[in-house]
Amino acid sequence: MLTTNLTSNLKRSLLPLGVALCVAIPAFAQEDSVVATVNGIEITERELSLAEVDMLQQFSQVPAEDRRAAILNALIDIKSMSQAAEEEGISDDPGFKARMAFNRSRELHNLYFQKKALNAITDEELKARYELEIKNLPEETEINARHILVETEEAAKEIIKELDGGADFAELAKEKSTGPSGPNGGDLGYFGRGQMVPEFEQAVFALEKGAHSKEPVKTQFGFHVIKKEDERVRAAPKFEEVENQIRQAVAREKYFKLSTEARAKYKAEILNEELKTKIETLRSAQ
Repeated sequence: MLTTNLTSNLKRSLLPLGVALCVAIPAFAQEDSVVATVNGIEITERELSLAEVDMLQQFSQVPAEDRRAAILNALIDIKSMSQAAEEEGISDDPGFKARMAFNRSRELHNLYFQKKALNAITDEELKARYELEIKNLPEETEINARHILVETEEAAKEIIKELDGGADFAELAKEKSTGPSGPNGGDLGYFGRGQMVPEFEQAVFALEKGAHSKEPVKTQFGFHVIKKEDERVRAAPKFEEVENQIRQAVAREKYFKLSTEARAKYKAEILNEELKTKIETLRSAQ
């Protein structure tokens, strides 16, 4: 598929360091009404909406019509047990405080990225990036071919003799090919370079349109007789087929710009020399 090359190009622009940045942050309810209380502490529509996103995978097996109630039930457990933890002083634990500080930083990071980058991506920007990627794609040839696969070289040579005598390739394939495409007349459809084993690829690309191989082609699967039906320049993928990859590439570039600007303003000092070297290498490769 031509999308392979375009996707490969775009993958060089995907989000760095395994950071999951294209996670949608939920649009909360407009009216932040109270849906429940636990010992006087309110659970609002906004909090329930957040829990629905956060716990979606956990409750994915619950029927859709019951899922919201199940998540609210879990949220009541969370509120009840968190109050018990507060009473025992667990909120003063240094480990808890460190985790809360980390979660706060991560959520602010995600919201900042969504506001400054994800929400700022326009259709015009995506289309422009698509046109640029398509313009830079190299032209690729793809072949439509048939083949007949047999176990021995002698059998392949006999088939070539029959073809030289005017036999129909598709009918011979149906009759004699041991390959899975045999019942379809040996039809392999269209394919490009890199999709077939090297010996087969070399042979089929060397054939003239409409010609069949004059010698058996040996591969790991057996002996092939090949007919080249057609050759064409591969069509570019449609925008809709690669829109997600394009969006990720644009998002990554915006993320890298934001992070670079933030690092310039808020200087980081890495005290571990080994980690410092590795991070510098990672940043330079982006």
